[in-house]
Amino acid sequence: MKIRFIINPFAGNGKQRNIDSLIKKYIKHPYDILYTKKSGEATILSKQAVQEGIGIVIAVGGDGTVNECAKALIDNNTALGVIPCGSGNGFAYHLGMHKNISRSIQQLNTCQIRTIDSGTVNNIPFVNVSGIGFDAHIASLFAKKDKRGFINYLKLILKELKYKSKTYTIKYEGGSRTVKAYLIAFANASQYGNNAMISPLANTEDGLIDFVIMKEFPKWKIPLILFNIIKGRIHLSNHIDIIQARELTIHSKEELIHLDGEPHCYNSPLNIKIKEQSLNIFMPDEKK
Repeated sequence: MKIRFIINPFAGNGKQRNIDSLIKKYIKHPYDILYTKKSGEATILSKQAVQEGIGIVIAVGGDGTVNECAKALIDNNTALGVIPCGSGNGFAYHLGMHKNISRSIQQLNTCQIRTIDSGTVNNIPFVNVSGIGFDAHIASLFAKKDKRGFINYLKLILKELKYKSKTYTIKYEGGSRTVKAYLIAFANASQYGNNAMISPLANTEDGLIDFVIMKEFPKWKIPLILFNIIKGRIHLSNHIDIIQARELTIHSKEELIHLDGEPHCYNSPLNIKIKEQSLNIFMPDEKK
């Protein structure tokens, strides 16, 4: 089965430099390599891979690159794999890919294809974690930064902790309510990246999206909230509500959201849906 590596040379802090030599050294499958030159090109290249009957597309970049590739691969036979080279790499780490680039490339020789869910926001696909509120605010600011990487992302978060909660009205099967929330995350997978888990129990094969509502909380609790996210215990917090649903609608004055870490603006309402068993994933066999 042939693999096509689609490499975003601008992602993260440059871990993908000279990656072609590592691919040549370790990969046992037939393969070729293409590089993106601009935003959105990974989707075009992935569509071409589908048309050519390529078995597996490997996104070499961050969650934004993964999202671009996935858009073309959802509801197609071509599988998606990931080499984590972005600032966060939440989807890759959720799947069980290794943080070390050489080791993650070697993992590809024993990966298996599984079929997972994806999600949509107003019919636009996402595969990992999307949301509205503080995380979208950070995604928008980070997209304007010249310097990438986790450290710069963390500095931005700490700088913006003065962000104020917003009011949202949510409707879903079984209920509706108005909440004042710091953020509402739409979690198909478990984490933003770097093991910052916003929904530690999220399952990409359960036919449900975890809607994580981070309710208003005293500012002095910020260190505890961040600690619980990093330790994978945020779902146990009294300031967190998680609604598992196939579909949910959000009414709000906020227009800014993020899809897999990339900022977008949409008019209210937002309609978020699960798309069950829609994406073939090339992933480590030990990750269930």
